Amino acid sequence: MCLSICNCGFHRSPGWHFILLSVIGLGLSFIAGCQPFKPEARSLGGEVPGRFSLYSGEVDPDLHWWESFGDPELNRLVERALTGNFNIQEAWARLRQSRALAVQAGAGRYPDLTGSADFLKGRQRSVAIGGSSFEFEDARLGLVSRYEIDLWGRVRARHRSALLQAEASRQDLNAAAVTITAEVARRWIGILSQRMQKALLEEQLRINRTLLELVELRFRNAMVSALDVYQQKQLVENVLAEIPLVEQEEQLLMHQLAVLMGQPPRADLRITSGRLPEPTPLPPAGLPADLLAARPDVVAAGLRLQAADWQIAEARANRLPALSLTARAQYGDGDLEALFDNWLLTLAANLTLPIIDGGSRRAEVDRTRAVADENLAAYRDTVYTAVKEVEDALVQETKQQQHIERLQQAAQTARRALEEAGVRYRKGLNDYLPVLTQLLSVQNLERDLIRKQANLLTARVGLYRAIGGSWPDTLEMPDMKKLDASTPEKEEAGTGTHD
Repeated sequence: MCLSICNCGFHRSPGWHFILLSVIGLGLSFIAGCQPFKPEARSLGGEVPGRFSLYSGEVDPDLHWWESFGDPELNRLVERALTGNFNIQEAWARLRQSRALAVQAGAGRYPDLTGSADFLKGRQRSVAIGGSSFEFEDARLGLVSRYEIDLWGRVRARHRSALLQAEASRQDLNAAAVTITAEVARRWIGILSQRMQKALLEEQLRINRTLLELVELRFRNAMVSALDVYQQKQLVENVLAEIPLVEQEEQLLMHQLAVLMGQPPRADLRITSGRLPEPTPLPPAGLPADLLAARPDVVAAGLRLQAADWQIAEARANRLPALSLTARAQYGDGDLEALFDNWLLTLAANLTLPIIDGGSRRAEVDRTRAVADENLAAYRDTVYTAVKEVEDALVQETKQQQHIERLQQAAQTARRALEEAGVRYRKGLNDYLPVLTQLLSVQNLERDLIRKQANLLTARVGLYRAIGGSWPDTLEMPDMKKLDASTPEKEEAGTGTHD
């Protein structure tokens, strides 16, 4: 149903501007009596603990945590990943999309203006005046403007919702940056761990071969049986069999890291380091309440909840009458020299009121409320998950450190036992089995220590990731043309693999 309030034409009448101002004044008076819809007040519910189990001070949200490892190569890898990673580039594209949608949603808050130009030339024949014909020309310029008076705040609510969605997209980008930096650091730790494993295996292989030569010498002197030789030779072969697996894992991690940085799997990442960094003291984790502002995924979930509340306001306002204004201006009549001597101005106001829609608008209100409830549940889940991840990381960090300390004590004891078994073996007090058993124990503990030290650093990365931070706010949208030009093939290092 559409009710036309006013449809007036003005031809340079002295009172046309008075009538126009009167109509506008009546419209403004009507607007003043309207109450725009706003988001409904809701309780977020749920509780977060006041402190973590291990409180260690306030966290610095702007800290570039990967710099705490003190490795320039890691800093370079992270910097490259923050611009070259494809997931981050996708997040930038989604952010541009959401910002464009916000501009479109906000366009309805302002009048639009459309221009037109028409030129008509022709010949007309008239039977009534003796069948004579004549030529004519007609040139016209026109302007049309439309504007919806936002009586109930529908347009404003839609714009506000779109703005919040755009802000949430930015937080999604920040969350992707936090995740990517953590994944880069984990792959980097894994690569160094595998290199240390390989170096250790090569050292163990050298020791085992030396022992094999000694056992073979004793066998040739009929001091031991052939069984001792075969047992030691089996230990040498077991170590040889482990080396390809370590090399394989290093290469797989290199491929994963290259893709994380937006490079081909076999790109040369120029990682020259071969040892894990020493762990630094436990960083401060702050308070659980700090995560509400420090974790980008928590912030994004909260923004989407607010956007859903504004969508409810838009759906409620859409059930009420809508008032729109249309203004048209047209100039010209034949002779272009007299263009501005012939013009027409019209102003129309249309009021539309939904009467029967089969319950569509009411169902839309119910749908948007259900969407808001869904976002509320998602927000609570995100908050609790964030607190859990910090608690998990703190527990892993603490217990892993204790485990490493006890593992080091076990390795020290195993070395003493190996030394004692070797002395007794050389004196002929026992066979080679105790020596072999202790040798296997020492070498397994040495390998396990490297893995556990890597796990400790990985837990530290997990803690930094769980804490989040506002440092991704400083990231700027990359220039895709320059990024595309900087392909791995054109870089100074070229391509290749680590040997």
